[in-house]
Amino acid sequence: MLFGRSKSELISAENALPGRAQPLPVAARHTVLDTPLTGPWPEGYETAVFGMGCFWGAERIFWRIPGVYSTAVGYSGGYTPNATYEEVCSGLTGHTEAVLVVYDPAKVSYETLLKAFWENHDPTTLNRQGNDRGTQYRSAIYTTTPEQAKVAEHSREVFQPVVTAAGKGEITTEIKPLGDFFYAENYHQQYLSDAKNPYGYCNHGPNGLSCPIGIGNMPAQTEVEAPGAAH
Repeated sequence: MLFGRSKSELISAENALPGRAQPLPVAARHTVLDTPLTGPWPEGYETAVFGMGCFWGAERIFWRIPGVYSTAVGYSGGYTPNATYEEVCSGLTGHTEAVLVVYDPAKVSYETLLKAFWENHDPTTLNRQGNDRGTQYRSAIYTTTPEQAKVAEHSREVFQPVVTAAGKGEITTEIKPLGDFFYAENYHQQYLSDAKNPYGYCNHGPNGLSCPIGIGNMPAQTEVEAPGAAH
């Protein structure tokens, strides 16, 4: 342990906890959607990963969107493989609490997922959502294809003027390619479902701002490499 270190400062790779090789066990099926929790995913489906504070409420936002096939909560953006919740909360893994979203692009667009992301948390509070403080609560978008990266960056650009007009500061959201998504403990999965804790803690909800992402304001198409396989 690094005594005296602030949990609001990101840990370095050399100082992160070592973790473990074995993934944390989770259920085979999604509690709400009754779809696979860890794959394999249907051909043509894509994945997206978002961090927007406590992952309980964030996951519920996404599983309610038509066209979303499966969701799961876990840890991304850090260094410690297969970290536990307690390790992540210590600030010694570098991870943020994240939601994996598996979706059918023929039924729901990545832009729709981004709109839900931007409009349901405060992306201007660095390493904090409400009373939840620490690097594990930072706002993040982890992209799985070059096209996602382009669209995510553009969505931040078009949302910033809306945020500024509302009297808020700069968006602090971390946008970068997904490294790893490590599944969280099974009791965290679909935590706010009716079958588990329908009245449990949740600090997510509309922030009163509208992100103007969608047809008509997307960047001009440029050549990018073919999208890679879903994670």
